Amino acid sequence: MKKTSLLDKLCIAITTLFGIGYAPLFSGTLASVVAVIVFLLIKTRLYFLIFTAISILLSFLLASRAEKIFKEKDCKKIVIDDFSGMLLALLLVPYDIRFVVCAFILFRVFDAFKIPPIDKIERLNGAAGVVGDDLMAGFYSLVALQIVRLFVR
Repeated sequence: MKKTSLLDKLCIAITTLFGIGYAPLFSGTLASVVAVIVFLLIKTRLYFLIFTAISILLSFLLASRAEKIFKEKDCKKIVIDDFSGMLLALLLVPYDIRFVVCAFILFRVFDAFKIPPIDKIERLNGAAGVVGDDLMAGFYSLVALQIVRLFVR
C-alpha cells in the first residue's frame, strides 16, 4: 500500500474543505454554507476579494491532483470548487440577508441544473472541469443578483 505524502494529505485537506467533502449527503451544499459563513465573517470587501481569489487559485492548483489521489473524475469529496463558486457568487452582494439567501439559492440552482455553457465546462478534463462549472454557476449568480440590485433598493 502506497504511503500518502504530506503534500497529498494537505491537498486532500484543502480540497475537501477540511473534511466537509466526506459528508455522506450534500457535501457541495455544506461547502456553500461555509462560504456564506466566511462572507458574513469577513466584513472588509478587499479582504473578501483577496480570500476569494486565493480560494479560486487553490481550487485550480489542487483539483487535478485531488482527482488523481481519489482516482475519480470530479470526485464528490472535492468541494473547494463549490466553496469557491459560492464565494464568487457573493463577491458584490450587499451584507443583506435577502441578497445572501438569494445568492445561495441561485448558486445551488445554477450548479445543479448546469445551464449552458456550464454543462460543457463540466466535461473538461482536470481542474478546468472540476472548478470551471462551479465558477460559471457563481458568475451567473453574481450577474443575476447585480441585475436585481438595479431594481431593488
